[in-house]
Amino acid sequence: MRFVFNPPTEEAAGLLTLPWTQPLEEWQGPRLVEIRQRGISRHIVRFVADNGELYALKAINEDLARREYRLLRKLAELGVPAVHVVGVVVDRGPDIDAILVTRFLDYSTTYRAVFSSSRGGQPTDRLLDALVELLVRLHLAGFFWGDCSLSNTLFRYDAGTLEAYLVDAETSEMHPTLTAGQRNYDVDLAEERVYGELLDLQAGELLSPDVDPLEIAAELPRRYALLWDELTREELLHPDDQRFRIANRLRRLNDLGFDVDEVELISTPDGNRLRLRTRVAESGHHSRQLFLRTGLAAEENQARRLLNDIASYRAYLEQRRGHPVSEMVAASQWLGDVYDPVIAAIPAELGGRLPPAEIFHEILEHRWYMSEAAEADVGTAAAARSYFQTVLPDVPELLSDDGPDEDAEMLS
Repeated sequence: MRFVFNPPTEEAAGLLTLPWTQPLEEWQGPRLVEIRQRGISRHIVRFVADNGELYALKAINEDLARREYRLLRKLAELGVPAVHVVGVVVDRGPDIDAILVTRFLDYSTTYRAVFSSSRGGQPTDRLLDALVELLVRLHLAGFFWGDCSLSNTLFRYDAGTLEAYLVDAETSEMHPTLTAGQRNYDVDLAEERVYGELLDLQAGELLSPDVDPLEIAAELPRRYALLWDELTREELLHPDDQRFRIANRLRRLNDLGFDVDEVELISTPDGNRLRLRTRVAESGHHSRQLFLRTGLAAEENQARRLLNDIASYRAYLEQRRGHPVSEMVAASQWLGDVYDPVIAAIPAELGGRLPPAEIFHEILEHRWYMSEAAEADVGTAAAARSYFQTVLPDVPELLSDDGPDEDAEMLS
């Protein structure tokens, strides 16, 4: 048996004691965990808890396992949303597949779980937007997915929106750049697979009767074309508004979560033609700002919402004290007076269902609706108590009821 993995070595050390020479489907033991929100896979997949982390193990042909391992590592280097690959285990014994080891994506959910939940109504728009953005990010990086579908994607809630992460890269290819034909073929495959998945949801009565699977799937290439055009199109600029229009275009791309590697102006008889080379933003502006001020790690939309709440709290402090308050002082006091008490009050049995920043965002939303109904501000503490009683219990659990208690405690 050989375990090929990338540093740090500590991450893989605890996994070395697993029964690698046995077929994965025959494994038993207290370290195995059943996942409630697991996706559908054509391969055998098991989940293992080790040292506070949860890992997904997929049995697969050795050549495919090594290839997927390299591709997932490359996506990590490029900053494209995908599961984190730990390593690949080969030479496990005669007629036994290799195993690809990835870290389970914390607080992630599948499209089936999103549709099964009553939270937020029918989520087709959010799922499509997330999947299209992921596909565009991959194509900008020169990555041909070859099997884009809702089943091969995990989703994370981000302040009411969804962010998509690639899970399966068995049929994928990496190129310096993709041709229009390669991109269009990938989009066509995605449309076909999404249509089939929506039909399956409809058969299982998880899709609203007034939703047409064919119409929804046909939206995918249209939304892809709009986003791709926004990120890559050239436009003609005139000298009198050139600076403003360049700045405006860059700001729109940043708001979409993308950075610009290179700006090129090409002189023509009609004016300067703007050409941009776009790439995936390595990290969001608001996420960086929140981390610098509070030390909190959050998704981009969550961070934007929390920063807005800090700004409101800063205004409150300035009004109460009668003098200006710095951003850092306001953020520090907000953390101690507002955020930390709310997070500490989360019931232990519900704490692992959503990231803390997402829970806080939802409490702010809940406070707004409660205040509107009461025609007065009910306050964050009251909104939190109501949210913990009426909303958070409906969020699907990560671990199934028959999962090991000790692992559930370790992962929560």
